[in-house]
Amino acid sequence: MIIAIDGPAASGKGTLARRIAAAYGLPHLDSGLLYRAVAWSLIARGVALESADEAEAAARGLDAAALGDPALRSEAAGAGASVVSAYPPVRAALLDFQRQFAATPPGAVIDGRDIGTVICPQAEVKIFVTASPEERARRRTRELAGRGEAVDEAAILADIRARDERDMNRTAAPLKPAADAALLDTTELDADAAFAAATAIVEARALKTV
Repeated sequence: MIIAIDGPAASGKGTLARRIAAAYGLPHLDSGLLYRAVAWSLIARGVALESADEAEAAARGLDAAALGDPALRSEAAGAGASVVSAYPPVRAALLDFQRQFAATPPGAVIDGRDIGTVICPQAEVKIFVTASPEERARRRTRELAGRGEAVDEAAILADIRARDERDMNRTAAPLKPAADAALLDTTELDADAAFAAATAIVEARALKTV
């Protein structure tokens, strides 16, 4: 079974994906980490994120072991990922990696921006997770403050809105719900309530495929 979970930054899709994967005994892939790793490879070497050729080279040479680097969770890596993910050659370089992960039995839970629309359009379950920009900014602020990072909620909100604009309007795999995705707005939901709602969606969709 393949479960595709898409949504904008800080919508809660990553937390949901990890919990759903654990509940159903499936491997989990945070596809955003792939793009963060590409961006961080450039940032760490002092290469401009606007260099599409360098970004493509980093994507093609990506080592899966690099996905455990804590630096990938930084705001800089996240903002950089939104930039490099707009380059079609970068997306093409990472496409096979994601599809092979999903195709390996017994399946997978993958979260990202284009899993249900591009990476795994055949997924049995597709969920598009969203929340208001203000709530997403509050969540990201709490997350970063909890890691001891200096935070400015207004700046984080501005960054989230900028990311949404880039992600929804890029020519390569723009952020949007798959036509057959279930929409889950988590603005008013805590983590447990969001998990319960997502699990109900998974159960309902999975039963239709039996």
